[in-house]
Amino acid sequence: MKYIEEFQDPELARRLLDDIHATVTRPWALMEVCGGQTHTIIRHGIDQLLPEQIELIHGPGCPVCVTPLEVIDKALEIASRPEVIFCSFGDMLRVPGSGRDLFRVRSEGGDVRVVYSPLDALRIARQNPDREVVFFGIGFETTAPPNAMTVYQAKKLGIPNFSLLVSHVRVPPAIEAIMTSPSCRVQGFLAAGHVCSVMGMGEYPELAARHRVPIVVTGFEPLDILEGVRRAVLQLERGEHTVDNAYARAVRPEGNPAALAMLEDVFEVTDRAWRGIGVIPRSGWRLSARYRDFDAEHRFSVTDIATLEPAECRSGEVLQGLIKPHECEAFGTTCTPRNPLGATMVSSEGACAAYYLYRRLDIAAARKPETGTAAETAPETAPLEASPVV
Repeated sequence: MKYIEEFQDPELARRLLDDIHATVTRPWALMEVCGGQTHTIIRHGIDQLLPEQIELIHGPGCPVCVTPLEVIDKALEIASRPEVIFCSFGDMLRVPGSGRDLFRVRSEGGDVRVVYSPLDALRIARQNPDREVVFFGIGFETTAPPNAMTVYQAKKLGIPNFSLLVSHVRVPPAIEAIMTSPSCRVQGFLAAGHVCSVMGMGEYPELAARHRVPIVVTGFEPLDILEGVRRAVLQLERGEHTVDNAYARAVRPEGNPAALAMLEDVFEVTDRAWRGIGVIPRSGWRLSARYRDFDAEHRFSVTDIATLEPAECRSGEVLQGLIKPHECEAFGTTCTPRNPLGATMVSSEGACAAYYLYRRLDIAAARKPETGTAAETAPETAPLEASPVV
């Protein structure tokens, strides 16, 4: 298959669903790690088409959602300064901090700009040598290499008025934290293919073996998700727990050597706080000593900001897979995309946003239909046929 449309083929989806229905004999709980996978699952109704024995738990795989509240407040403080041009991807502008967001800062006169690449921010710094230009560098392993490259270029080209506010996190330590939690119900993982395309799969075999969970690296289209579920269930039914690459069209076991070399040069591993979860050891990156002059957190002396999450927001429980979004009392009432309490309702990869956008507004709406074989149920629900191409 060469094209995206082929990975949404309803007939192939029915075959995979039939295979899953024929394979499963007992309840299994799988966690998809990536927020993009969560949106595919909810948008296409995949969780409703799977056998009732299979539960999909939504993990902390949304980079915007796990950015800590204190980092958002640091961004707001820096962006409010008159000498600063603050650059960010657009999905961060509506993430609420303690009382306001970056849109509010911009409306109050702050120079906040949406860019499409960290290199855009570097260009702005070259064009405005009398201003401090800060790029908000968030995300998982997929966005870390271009941010590292931008800092590398700033140092190489001698652009002293550029800096990076860093909030990068790493997936394998998060899996470790999930599996060692007393409330963990996860029995297998669908790992994010784009993360592994950068980092490779070297950190996963030890996790799979030690916690006795299958980890299937998969993509983001409906057939990718179904094939990932099929392979994970097959391992669980056989009592196996290995790492399986179901996204070989994009992922090599060794990852991307050039990206890994850039990360090794510019960043160093550190403990990192995850919004709604807490500090996970060695789960993030910070700028290494060679590039510390480009660290916005230190340049603007905002290292001592501390915050508290709003009590009515249960996004932390959503991120940990302890509850589904519609089980939060604020969901769809006091918390909506227009007036969000937490980042999971704002981000394009947030689980709460997915449930709201695709009308999973209550428990009844999210309940699985009565199922026989996949061929019997898929024509009635038909979410894979009805959904437009992403």
